[in-house]
Amino acid sequence: MDTMKAARLDVRHHTLNVEEVPVPTPGPGQAVIEVKAAGVRLSDVHLLEGLIAPQFLDSEKVTLGHEVAGIVTALGDGVPTLPGIEVGSRVLLQAGHRLPNGRILTRGVDYDGGYAEYAVAQAETLVPIPGDLPFEQAAIIPDAVSTPWAAIQTSGRVRAGEAVGVWGLGGLGIHAVQLLRLIGASPIVAIDPLEAARERALAVGADVACAPEDAEDAVRQLSPRGLDVAFDFAGVAPVRAQAMASLAPQGRLVIVGLAGQPVEIPSDTAFAYKQLTLRGHYGSEGTDVHQLVALTRTKRLDLSASISGVFPLEEAPEVLERLARKDGNPIRFILQP
Repeated sequence: MDTMKAARLDVRHHTLNVEEVPVPTPGPGQAVIEVKAAGVRLSDVHLLEGLIAPQFLDSEKVTLGHEVAGIVTALGDGVPTLPGIEVGSRVLLQAGHRLPNGRILTRGVDYDGGYAEYAVAQAETLVPIPGDLPFEQAAIIPDAVSTPWAAIQTSGRVRAGEAVGVWGLGGLGIHAVQLLRLIGASPIVAIDPLEAARERALAVGADVACAPEDAEDAVRQLSPRGLDVAFDFAGVAPVRAQAMASLAPQGRLVIVGLAGQPVEIPSDTAFAYKQLTLRGHYGSEGTDVHQLVALTRTKRLDLSASISGVFPLEEAPEVLERLARKDGNPIRFILQP
């Protein structure tokens, strides 16, 4: 087979079409993966709409998809011996890689991703997965799960017993609630305008789930001194202002949701007096992905409820439209070639 199907974004005209393109071949240090599952993210919708744009793309088109799992079909020259990595291995792909100069390149944004029958990747970004972990669940680990995990562990530095608020209960926020419960954060306050999203948060471990207009009272009742950590997974200014106002002295606000908007501190006096911290967070590292795979292997982490629907690759444009409408209140839609 010389060609394959791939869902290609034209970044100039903001169109997405499934096209026939050459099957990739691995360069030095690379591997080719037969894609078995690719997660559909809201950032893919934002790329299609032009709300965000690739920063380092060297062409006018890119194959979307940076949540990918599949089977290794070929290894290029110079691939080091890596545990569990050989032709035939079941793997997921980390969502990107870091260049020697420190620049982070994101799969499906800065270079071709997994909305395709095959994908090429740097061999060091492959992570072996257990034989009983479905590809659909494995695919979402490198972003939908690893981004909130890294935000909690690295940027938020959440400790057991700390009071935490999560604003925005989409694909990232809902996993943040689940992971916060796993590490022992308490109480966990989940905030979202959608009732279905709030019900979902309660099901995965939130102590209370409320609409934004009720968040102040909910925090006051569960943690009178305020929150130790607040996470913005929504990426909107009113959320950030409310989250910052909810913080206890020396509290931390971690911004994960991206919308290309200014970040404002309503009162520098209150910010300084309370000794607050504001941190941005982006993506995750390979160690985060390996930790999460280990948690699924030991059955500490169950992602079965995170898969909201599986669709053929040919329906990629329609699936992005469904996600943009939040049709069915999805956590993650999956594309299968």
